[in-house]
Amino acid sequence: MCGIVGYIGHRDAYPIVLKGLQRLEYRGYDSAGIALFDEGELKLCKTKGKVSDLKEKMENSLELSGNVGIGHTRWATHGEPNDVNSHPHYSNSGDLVIIHNGIIENYDSLKKELKTRGYTFQSETDTEVLVNLIEDVKQKEGVKLGKAVQIALNQTIGAYAIAVFDRNKPDEIVVARLGSPLAIGVGEDEFFVASDASPFIEFTNNAIYLEDGEMAVVRLHKGVKIRNIKDDALVDPYVHELQMNLEQIEKGGYDHFMLKEIYEQPSAISDTYRGRMLPDQGLIRMAGVDDNIERIAHARRILIVACGTSWHAGLVAEYIFEDLARIPVEVEYASEFRYRNPIISENDVVIAISQSGETADTMAAIKLAKEKGAFVFGVCNVVGSSISRETHAGAYTHAGPEIGVASTKAFTTQITVLTLMALKLAKHKGTISNSDFRFHLQELERIPEKVKEALNSDEHIRGIADIYKNATNCLYLGRGFNFPVALEGALKLKEISYIHAEGYPAAEMKHGPIALIDEQMPVVVIATKRGHYEKVVSNIQEIKSRKGKIIAVVTDGDTEVRELADHVIEVPETMESLTPLLTTIPLQLLSYHIAVMLGKNVDQPRNLAKSVTVE
Repeated sequence: MCGIVGYIGHRDAYPIVLKGLQRLEYRGYDSAGIALFDEGELKLCKTKGKVSDLKEKMENSLELSGNVGIGHTRWATHGEPNDVNSHPHYSNSGDLVIIHNGIIENYDSLKKELKTRGYTFQSETDTEVLVNLIEDVKQKEGVKLGKAVQIALNQTIGAYAIAVFDRNKPDEIVVARLGSPLAIGVGEDEFFVASDASPFIEFTNNAIYLEDGEMAVVRLHKGVKIRNIKDDALVDPYVHELQMNLEQIEKGGYDHFMLKEIYEQPSAISDTYRGRMLPDQGLIRMAGVDDNIERIAHARRILIVACGTSWHAGLVAEYIFEDLARIPVEVEYASEFRYRNPIISENDVVIAISQSGETADTMAAIKLAKEKGAFVFGVCNVVGSSISRETHAGAYTHAGPEIGVASTKAFTTQITVLTLMALKLAKHKGTISNSDFRFHLQELERIPEKVKEALNSDEHIRGIADIYKNATNCLYLGRGFNFPVALEGALKLKEISYIHAEGYPAAEMKHGPIALIDEQMPVVVIATKRGHYEKVVSNIQEIKSRKGKIIAVVTDGDTEVRELADHVIEVPETMESLTPLLTTIPLQLLSYHIAVMLGKNVDQPRNLAKSVTVE
């Protein structure tokens, strides 16, 4: 949510900052801006709309020279999306300029206080309050910019990632973070600042990730000096060597990142289990689980906390853990978890799931669980992310960068990791036989090829999408392991096509949603041979008798549902617990094609952000 890019060095800053903002468009935003510094002149341009709008505006109105620049894509919180509320923001003197991701919760009281000192405000944002607070501290205390930032941040309540520049100190940028990610790219006599590493990956493989509560003064020819915001203690920077490459974050010939990422799922799933799963030897090796096997296996219960698509993956995991490892599981929305005074004990294990590893609500849930003494295990996709550092142990998915706002490969790789974890626990506890354990491993090893088979239905699914693209409502039904897939399928359609959709357990249809069904209502039913098949067939008959339009996802070779359904999409057969890895594929493609046909922005749907770093 929001994107930050900065550059200071020997190159022209503008093309670096602009391309960096384009790389961060996946995070979701509604306005954009860039500030450049060149020979004493600070040049600023910002606009409501897309980075392409900003590019056109800048190139038509400004001289774009300068070796220092900061840029921002804003997702509106305080103040509507417009040119004035867009970032960057100046201080009253015009000396300081800031970009900010997050929310300053006590901005109103700070603003009132600053007004009594003569400060005026052009925007409705909390960010303009912060830059003027920094200026006020700098002038009153007679301190340098870095110290002023530190003092000011100790007076704020909320979350932030910021980059601040002072026209009187053209060789430095001051950055800080609390709750929102921030990375510093370290090059040869140049530095980069960004919300993640994608804006600078073509220039350097070396990055410093600021921890929560840290700030850094990035100085040309002097390096990076990091301090703790609260107590001013110096922090030794740890330089990470980045594993991603430029090719991974480009579209690779696909029309959209989302489609590319749907088609990457066979390799993403195999990358996620590669090195961990050894079917020939009947072994699963997961360091985060191996090192804590007794604590996890003897948990009183497992609590899974997550948001959005990751929550749906957690629901699938609930079925898998309870079925295989016989450990009670509860799945919680991270956004509600800490506000209901949950009962957590030292005997609980909390699994936190997040694609980005930066989800603010999930981070808050982790902190609460740790305070209560629970063991916290993280599942995320981004190496070095906040959740990977805050949890006691964890496992990375190996999906590679996911740029499309609507998660696809994150969902299937999260299920893959959680399945491996459940199988390992089941083997340790003796709740699964050796033969069943080996059979599960062999079936999971076959899943990538079966996903490829499922993807072969793309053209057929495109035809179905063309028929139903103008629907105003859609119902998704599933049972057992595939009930969460129904929820996920409905979420995908809502996210990218803006068509209202609901997911339900198929048996719950009779308890309300059946009232909605008529000849205008498409109903997507997951009806694979494994798991409650006869019951789902009965549900389909109930829909058919009310003239609902049935789109059925079935196992290859199915004949019974084919006679009832208006449209059938086949997926390969596998064991019941692994069917979500296959049945979700046609639902992703259906949503994608409908959104494209409706002319929607598939990769950057309105009002949504990839990484939700504010509550």
